[in-house]
Amino acid sequence: MNCGCQRTMGLHCVLILCLFSGWAVGYKQGDNVTLYVNKVGPYHNPQETYHYYTLPVCRPEKVHHKSLSLGEVLDGDRMAESLYHIRFRENVEKKTLCQLILSEKQVDELREAIEELFYFEFVLDDIPIWGFVGYIEESGFLPHSHKVGLWTHLDFNIEYNGDSVIFANVSVKDVKPVPLEDGAGAAVGGVGVGGGSLTVTHTYSVRWFESPLPHGRRAERLRDYSFFPKTLEIHWLSIINSLVLVVLLLGFVIIILMRVLKNDFARYNVEEEGGCDDLDQGDNGWKIIHTDVFRFPPYKSLLCAVLGVGAQFLTLATGIIFMALLGMFNVHRHGAINSAAIVLYALTSCVSGYVSCSFYTQINGQRWVWNIILTSSLFSAPLFLTWSVVNSIHWWSGSTQALPATTVLLLLGAWVLVGFPLTVIGGIVGKNRAGSFQAPCRTRNIARQIPTQPWYKHTAVHMAIGGFLPFSAISVELYYIFATVWGREHYTLYGILLCVFAILLSVGACISVALTYFLLSGEDYRWWWRSVLSTGSTGLFIFVYSVFYYRNRSSMSGLVQSTEFFGYSLLTAMVFSLMLGSVSFWASLAFIRYIYRSLKMD
Repeated sequence: MNCGCQRTMGLHCVLILCLFSGWAVGYKQGDNVTLYVNKVGPYHNPQETYHYYTLPVCRPEKVHHKSLSLGEVLDGDRMAESLYHIRFRENVEKKTLCQLILSEKQVDELREAIEELFYFEFVLDDIPIWGFVGYIEESGFLPHSHKVGLWTHLDFNIEYNGDSVIFANVSVKDVKPVPLEDGAGAAVGGVGVGGGSLTVTHTYSVRWFESPLPHGRRAERLRDYSFFPKTLEIHWLSIINSLVLVVLLLGFVIIILMRVLKNDFARYNVEEEGGCDDLDQGDNGWKIIHTDVFRFPPYKSLLCAVLGVGAQFLTLATGIIFMALLGMFNVHRHGAINSAAIVLYALTSCVSGYVSCSFYTQINGQRWVWNIILTSSLFSAPLFLTWSVVNSIHWWSGSTQALPATTVLLLLGAWVLVGFPLTVIGGIVGKNRAGSFQAPCRTRNIARQIPTQPWYKHTAVHMAIGGFLPFSAISVELYYIFATVWGREHYTLYGILLCVFAILLSVGACISVALTYFLLSGEDYRWWWRSVLSTGSTGLFIFVYSVFYYRNRSSMSGLVQSTEFFGYSLLTAMVFSLMLGSVSFWASLAFIRYIYRSLKMD
């Protein structure tokens, strides 16, 4: 038992340490500054990346890889030492890196990569450096000209302040590309070529510039850099307009609902005598179904699992946003948010177990062990299935997004040794601490017949209304999130994200309460699952938006990128459905308890 606890604590430490990588490194004049080569990939497919050394480029005889954090591995980073020798504050002019004799097949590989707009990513002192592998030019119609060139010289421009590196980029401004003609065997740049091969010489220069920016603010310099086009403009007017509309909507719903309830209470409580079971059966509306409204729903275990996992993701999302507000996810911490998500998902598993098993016990659930298993696998099983498909395609294509075996074992260990045990512990605590359900009215044995409902009270209509309104509250912010996750933008509006997140939950709760009231007014007491589905359908709207974003707002293509995009978009929609479904259910339950307690009982 002690050994198991030690292993669990050790894994906790490993996961937590993954969050805190990167600190200020001080250099002296002439100190070596290691430049790591990382990955290459098509410009329009951010998640389709390959190791830099898969291209026929200059490489050391023995490749030494950098030790990476969990978040970096999940982000597709595969850093390795390069042949570039860079000394702190020492300029270099056109130094030879290596000379390569490229075969005809290797030339074709480079041509194909350049035509697909392959870009590379280097890393120097945790600063990403981007550049294109080559140059492509299309000109004329008749005759048509198609030129492909390889950049064989790179100018590194590095900024420093004191003993720290502030910023670095690469330039080919004053360089001419080496043309890659169809096949090999031509003279290139004055270098003789023959025998089906092409000889190229790679060179580089290094220039150092002093910067007034201190090390603590160097992230600002990277955010202002524009290798990738700045498609993410902050439309403050749209954001403010969305916030104002949402506030007005909430106020409208709350005021109207309170006035309607006030009239209902005045009518139902006039000269009311006796207990809740003696109410006049001649009345109609939500009062007449008081003996059925707390009748426990079917599929109790699944409902409780949805509520538990939804509460877990609500906790996880809140934690991520507050960690971002504390500055833990700056642009130099590669994959820090991935590590944080893994750690918090494992640690918040106790929340899902506690909420699910506690409520399952309150509604007279008997198979609590099965409930815990269902809760732990409700999201992890679809996640594992989706990841298996996506990872297999990445592995088949040779992409760096395919996780190595050690990372897979680490993630599996995090779930087996941390996530699942915490779910069990939370479930046991929730079962033992669960009280009574606290229904204001007793439920009769024979269920009341539900009258025929008009079309606008059907489940599909409520799902359309309850899903669209929360989606409209986040539609503007959703574009920024998609541009960050599926693009190369740096998200920094965490304060606004917190406000939008709070508004999203408020809108979901208010809309759920309003739809539940309309349902009960039609003498339909099947509100349990309806309250979950009404605003949980927001996930469907988010997935539809992801399809729109893929087709109209991005240039992504190919099997690798498309599989990852739609696979993880489905999981994202599922997360929103679980989280908002849980919030709307608890809001509806609190509302129903309130209105039935407010009826006169004496």
